Amino acid sequence: MTTAAPHAHHGVHFGRKDIQLLAMGAGVVWALVGIFGFIPGLTQDYSSLKFLGPDSHAMLFSVFQTSMLLNIVQLVIGVVGIVMGRSAAGARRYLMWFGGLLAVLAIYGFVTGTSAANVFASTMVDNWMLIVLGLLMAGSGWYVAHNVEDQT
Repeated sequence: MTTAAPHAHHGVHFGRKDIQLLAMGAGVVWALVGIFGFIPGLTQDYSSLKFLGPDSHAMLFSVFQTSMLLNIVQLVIGVVGIVMGRSAAGARRYLMWFGGLLAVLAIYGFVTGTSAANVFASTMVDNWMLIVLGLLMAGSGWYVAHNVEDQT
C-alpha cells in the first residue's frame, strides 16, 4: 500500500512504493535487454557478436548494434536496479545515478563514433536511445523523489 502526501507538489501524489516500482521496473527492462542480446533470433547476425568494439555487427531487434560487453553492462544495470529498488532511497539513487550514467555512455558513444574507442559497439540510434532513457530515468527519479512523503 502506498502513502500519499497530502501536501504533494503539483497535485500529484506518489507513495514510497511508486519510486521503488519505477526502479525495479527499469531494472527488469535493462536486465531483459542484456539477456536478449545473447539470444540468437532476437539478435540478428548473432555470429558477428564480438566481446567489444565497433566490429561487432550483431543487431538486437534488427535496430540496436550490440556487443557482449554492452549486454553485460545492461544486465548489471538491470540487476542493480532490482536490488536498489528494494528501498525508496536506493530506488531514488538508482534512477538518478544510473540515468546519469546512461547519458554519459551516450555522450561517450557520440564522441567515439565508429572509432576503435567505441568499445560498446554503439551507433547513433543506440546513443539517442541511451540519452533519452537516461534523462527519463534521472528525471523520474528526481520528480518522484521530490513528491514522496518522508523520504528516507
